[in-house]
Amino acid sequence: MTRIPAILVLEDGRTFEGAAYGALGQTLGEIVFNTGMTGYQETLTDPSYHRQIVVMTAPHIGNTGVNDEDNESRQIWVAGYVVRDPSRMSSNWRAKRTLDDDLEAQGIVGISGIDTRQLTRILREGVMRAGIFSGDALAPGGVQVGTEELVARVRAGAEMTGAHLADEVTIPESYAVEPPEGVETIANVVAVDLGIKAMTPEMMAQRGIRVTVVPSTWTADQVLATQPDGVFFSNGPGDPAAAERAVGVLRTVLDAKVPFFGICFGNQILGRALGYGTYKLPFGHRGINQPVMDRTTGRVEISAHNHGFAVDAPLDGESVSPAGYGHVKVSHVCLNDDVVEGLECLDIPAFSVQYHPEAAAGPHDAAHLFDRFISVMKGAR
Repeated sequence: MTRIPAILVLEDGRTFEGAAYGALGQTLGEIVFNTGMTGYQETLTDPSYHRQIVVMTAPHIGNTGVNDEDNESRQIWVAGYVVRDPSRMSSNWRAKRTLDDDLEAQGIVGISGIDTRQLTRILREGVMRAGIFSGDALAPGGVQVGTEELVARVRAGAEMTGAHLADEVTIPESYAVEPPEGVETIANVVAVDLGIKAMTPEMMAQRGIRVTVVPSTWTADQVLATQPDGVFFSNGPGDPAAAERAVGVLRTVLDAKVPFFGICFGNQILGRALGYGTYKLPFGHRGINQPVMDRTTGRVEISAHNHGFAVDAPLDGESVSPAGYGHVKVSHVCLNDDVVEGLECLDIPAFSVQYHPEAAAGPHDAAHLFDRFISVMKGAR
């Protein structure tokens, strides 16, 4: 493999020198780390990573290549990719191409051969903006650009706080996911695509739900005109405080007493619709090994996460929705840091979780939440 120099530059001025991985050029974004040891293809194609440079804490990446079945959306969404030890070959019966080839084909600028353990320790003090530079972006005409100029480029990049990104990753037109042959259709759900992963409507369809996935730009009137048995808000990128339109749509849905289920970004939108605040976490939760307690049953679930914001709601007992939607309780909590991981409305048919019950990739401890959504819809009838 030809080693082409690349450099990772952090907003605070620290730099890491390595080799180019994927496409050559320049990329800017918020740099975050993912602790999953498997599932790099699903991570790369998760729209929630839009405008983020992802650092993999697992040292060896790419050994199973890339296939045509495991993508969670229509493209790779990460702004950049950072790995320590990329596999020099792929070996899996489903592999169609190497990860490096896929990154290059889709224009994803990456870097390899750096100490990702040291980098992760830095980011655990707080994520920040960063940039990866290689090729002509690093050394036009063979003369390397100075560190000060590279840091200035990074600091000129957009911040994640205040970013409204759902409209940039959503689908252009609606589509339907039908239950598989032989499975009876028991409910019709409208899933608002704020950055949805393909496995999510698939998990619902397996249970007999006909899912109509619609763009994030749909109005409440458009959603309710389909007369859904339930409404679902997906995961997605950006700052929930900037998603005012989605909050307004959800409030109309809640006013109509239509059963609601939200995950990840959808959980944050429910929190804001109920009148609670949201805030940015120091480094977020990203991986497939996060312990969450269901406070109703006391059961601990190992779950898949990808979020940098969280809901600010009272952890103890029940609280009254500041927006007038009755009593609410925090149903789930992260055992690592007491972050709110779920909300349950006690006076209206609505609930949400901060993590990913479809778990692609990841454990399936939380798959039962799709069954709970069905129960809520049946109860509303």
